[in-house]
Amino acid sequence: MAEKEKNFEEVTTHLITSGFVYQGSEIYGGLSNSWDYGPLGALLKNHVKDLWLRHFVRGIEYNVQIDPAIIMNPKVWMATGHVANFHDPLVDCKYCHSRYRADQIIHEQKPELDVDGMTQDQLNDVMQSGEILCPSCGKHEFTPIRQFQMMFKTFIGVTEDKQSEVYLRPETAQGIFINFKNVLRTTRRKLPVGIVDIGKAFRNEITPGNFTFRTREFEQMEIEFFFKPGEDDKWFEFYKENCKSFVEKLGLREEKVRFRDHEPAELAFYSKATTDIEYDFPTMGWGELMGIACRSDYDLGRHMESSSQDLTYLDPETNEKYIPHVVEPSFGLDRLMLALCCDAYEVESLKDGADSRIVMHFAPELAPYTVAVMPLSNKLVDEAKKVFDQVRVDYDAIFDTTGSIGKRYRREDAIGTPLCVCYDFDSANDGCVTVRERDSMAQERIAIADLNEYIHKFLKKNQVK
Repeated sequence: MAEKEKNFEEVTTHLITSGFVYQGSEIYGGLSNSWDYGPLGALLKNHVKDLWLRHFVRGIEYNVQIDPAIIMNPKVWMATGHVANFHDPLVDCKYCHSRYRADQIIHEQKPELDVDGMTQDQLNDVMQSGEILCPSCGKHEFTPIRQFQMMFKTFIGVTEDKQSEVYLRPETAQGIFINFKNVLRTTRRKLPVGIVDIGKAFRNEITPGNFTFRTREFEQMEIEFFFKPGEDDKWFEFYKENCKSFVEKLGLREEKVRFRDHEPAELAFYSKATTDIEYDFPTMGWGELMGIACRSDYDLGRHMESSSQDLTYLDPETNEKYIPHVVEPSFGLDRLMLALCCDAYEVESLKDGADSRIVMHFAPELAPYTVAVMPLSNKLVDEAKKVFDQVRVDYDAIFDTTGSIGKRYRREDAIGTPLCVCYDFDSANDGCVTVRERDSMAQERIAIADLNEYIHKFLKKNQVK
């Protein structure tokens, strides 16, 4: 079976038409870069989150989970510098009025320039040099750079004035930092300790795009791991290895994943080291899935200074008092989802190229549905439904009665269901069903009474270690 070359648009079209993702507010004409996850996408997303929690909370003894509020006191964002500094350099084409981030368009057209190290004046000089062309119309005249605030503002209370102004959080991390002392107090834990969170964040991106890769509303899975200063290298390497093993559990192809260590010029002034895990997306190339950063004591120090609260840690063994240092593994859940779908999607040629099928090769424990139950004939629906009721107690399952059995197999292949169970005219007599495996299309006769245990063993056998 030969795999046909895939492209990004082909994959995203399949995700939309099959029910993984919908255009947001579609019946009203949609909203730019707004996406809703359909039944398949929601299940896949939940399975990824479950795997992440098992790996990083249940699997690491130091870690606990919290769920901070999305709207926080605006002083949080003043303390971290987001209000003053969380801006993008915005330019408009003077001819077609298309809008761009100056640093992105310069990087795309002049990759030899180090945009990360440039001041606004230097970026402006490049944009006004006549060497940068508008991607939409090809002209080369742009407005001067102006700073664009990336945080969404809203108001609390009955009035809309400066006193009631708040922000939707642009990251989940700060909800962890401001609860550091609360977690230690209520859990009675000692350092090292990790606090993890899964939640929505919001950034008013100038140029969102590439489907769900860059959106204004997105979901993060983050860990802030607190430890004694001087142990930065130890815990940084610890989480690099743990993040690597988590990505391996997702089943992504090894050749499509890489670790990229940041150059010194890329690092924030408070960061000792940062490593990104990137995926090679079809058509669009390498894109960041997550980052692991040494953040020293920067965040706790800023909140301690701004709130006038003591966020130091008293070491019970040495009686030392210090501000803990932090390693931060931060995953973009929507990007992980997109990478999984791109990696899983395949158009296989069958029967010497005379036929083909779309198949999503998800790791079985991540697939939206683990099993599909289907009667061979509509005359068998009632009895097949009993088998469905048996398996759906333990597994995400779908009951499929529409079309020929061959078409139903193809439909389940196309959404990644690893096992299909067919109830046929012999099932009532022998108490067995035919189980078909997605990737090999091999079939096996299994006793209905043993079906749930068979599925359990199948998942266990196909887990990525």
